[in-house]
Amino acid sequence: MRVARIIIKNFRTFQSLDVNVENDLCCIIGENNTGKTAILRAIQICLDISLPSTFRSLLREDINANVDISTPTQVLIGVELRGFEGIVNEEALVSTWKTGADRARIFYRFRPKPGVREQLACGAIQPGTLTLDDYAWEIRGGGNPATDLLDLEWNEDGVGEAVRFADLQSFLVVHLPALRDVEGDLRNPRQSPLIKLIESFQIPKDEQEGLIQILDEANNLIAKSKTISDVAQAIDSRFKDVSGPAFEMGAKLGLSAATFRAILRNLKLILSDTSLQEFEPGRNGLGMNNILYISILIEYLKRRIAGGNSSGQLILIEEPEAHLHPQLQYSLISALNSIGVQTVLTSHSTHVTSQVPLKTIVSLTKRGDASVAAGNLALNAKLTSGEISDLERYLDSTKSSLLYARKVMLVEGAAELFLIPALIESVHKVKLERVGISLTAIHGVHFDVYAKLFAHGSLEKKCAIVADADLIPSDASVLDFNPDDSAPDLMALENDFVQVFLGATTFERELTTTGLLPMHIAAAEALGAPKIHAALASGYAKLCSGSLPLDDEVKLRVELGGAVLNTAKRFGKARYAQVAARFADRANELPEYIQQAFDWLSE
Repeated sequence: MRVARIIIKNFRTFQSLDVNVENDLCCIIGENNTGKTAILRAIQICLDISLPSTFRSLLREDINANVDISTPTQVLIGVELRGFEGIVNEEALVSTWKTGADRARIFYRFRPKPGVREQLACGAIQPGTLTLDDYAWEIRGGGNPATDLLDLEWNEDGVGEAVRFADLQSFLVVHLPALRDVEGDLRNPRQSPLIKLIESFQIPKDEQEGLIQILDEANNLIAKSKTISDVAQAIDSRFKDVSGPAFEMGAKLGLSAATFRAILRNLKLILSDTSLQEFEPGRNGLGMNNILYISILIEYLKRRIAGGNSSGQLILIEEPEAHLHPQLQYSLISALNSIGVQTVLTSHSTHVTSQVPLKTIVSLTKRGDASVAAGNLALNAKLTSGEISDLERYLDSTKSSLLYARKVMLVEGAAELFLIPALIESVHKVKLERVGISLTAIHGVHFDVYAKLFAHGSLEKKCAIVADADLIPSDASVLDFNPDDSAPDLMALENDFVQVFLGATTFERELTTTGLLPMHIAAAEALGAPKIHAALASGYAKLCSGSLPLDDEVKLRVELGGAVLNTAKRFGKARYAQVAARFADRANELPEYIQQAFDWLSE
């Protein structure tokens, strides 16, 4: 059984959220304060019996800021479940929550209390006078399948069946917050997955008694030590003296009380590596202890399923990348993707998003009015299976930053990647990332598949496509391009979030303006091209003189553009751009189409 849909209304940052979850692994991404943690808490409110009830009685800050609670309203959270058909325990759990074949739902409502609703209906209480004390929460399941939860009004009653907490005891929700004390959790008998894992092995009674006997013998040997015995007697005497005869208790020193539960509580993991033998997790770094904790948890869940004791389980993880270097992040995501237990995680890590399937990504994006757009990228962008495969290969850890950026500039290749940020910094004295713009090279001219991501219900953020007019990839030779092929119509990609900015010719020729020539002159000298250096310096002097007739000036600009382009081809376009970027501080203007793209993104 897995969570298949999450519906939220008026909870924290969300006025309305409706997302489908396609896989056992769901990765929720987005910038800070977009509501990633709120989604996990919403799931807990519906399904997690270990969540204290105080968290279900909402505070004012738990209710969306645009909601006026003095007028009757409601906070609604719904979770739809699928995949339980044919599994006896799970079918039994959701039997009263079903809304169709292999489909069930459980939902939480925080709305005016029944008595308050009656008084509102008869006019004894007037709207506009309610306070938080007039509201109460309830959890129900099932209901008319024709009634969509998002359409459910605050005063609609009789929807679904009441859910008892006892019903949820067999559904295990494990929540791992971003900032957690792994060592403490491993020691805590209520939280430790190690104790639960040991218990799941169902140690026979005779083996338990044998362990208790070993502990008894160890305690006796310790007690016979003279110094330990003296310390114990001193404590016992002073304890009785301070407490007085009426409250007298005996005290002695030992490893632990000789019970099986005491043995479980005091068992510790002993680790070894190539540099150190037999050490406790306390000597580990936070990252490795996180991996250790999750490993024990996974093993416990697998044994829980195998033992037939499960009526569903769900792992909620906040920022699993915390304290993990990239290779460990890759390893962890691979393990979570294959354990057979649904995992919902939140992340800021480009390393994580580069490893999870695109179908698993739910993106949260802040709109201009401060509301949050949410959507499953692969589903809402209407991508084909081939396009999904292309994007998954493309979104490595360096390029998936476009998923987190507030605004995106897509360019063809490495030349633009090196030069455009350097030029914008020189001309406008700003760094692109500081103003929320992520510049990403797609290494080609196939912008259509990426443009699909920027749409309503997907990535609702500005995307500027910056490309050459001839649409030859910046790292391709003329021989690679067949002029008989129909050029892609980039202008057709424009929508509410995508705008296209095309140069009049190739990128290198577009860069050959009077204000940019000093950069090219310095680059030619650095590359050891004296003839090109001389030609560019001479041409620049003539252009600055202002004495050339218009026809001669146009002809000279074409010649200088050709010289820059040929130099870039000679040394490699990416290499030339990399060297030229060193001298970007000598530039004082941008090509017009790049300037227009920057202006649009900066609005």
